[in-house]
Amino acid sequence: MSKKSAVVRAKAGLPKLTDVMVVEDSQIDSERMLGTLRVMFGYDLQVRRAATLAAALDLVMAARPDIVFLDDILKPSDDASQTIPFLRRAGFDGPIVVVSGQVTRARKSVLTAAGATEVIHKDDVDSVRLTEALQRVFSGQDGAAS
Repeated sequence: MSKKSAVVRAKAGLPKLTDVMVVEDSQIDSERMLGTLRVMFGYDLQVRRAATLAAALDLVMAARPDIVFLDDILKPSDDASQTIPFLRRAGFDGPIVVVSGQVTRARKSVLTAAGATEVIHKDDVDSVRLTEALQRVFSGQDGAAS
């Protein structure tokens, strides 16, 4: 699996990630992201999950991940546009990919203004769409979410 993941990653031009944080309050959505990341990067990838902003801040302060995948809306009332500045103040300066159920031009604009590197739709969490988003993130290009 790790050999296959390395080949896929190299073909896509993605860097080797070793530590990823998924901030998602839905167990099903976080497991879907975890499975997709495992297909893309293999089982050597450490994936840490936080279900709340407080847990995410604790994880970031304990060890900075390579990238953060952040749910747009965390229950009960945390919104990614408000959560991103907290992550930045906690010392995380890497890419933040917001995973949202409502990707409109206006919403994407608000999220990128708040500091999101990329915004993707929850329905696009599969290896192809995630690879495309990560290529935009690591090439420094702004891309439109599909």
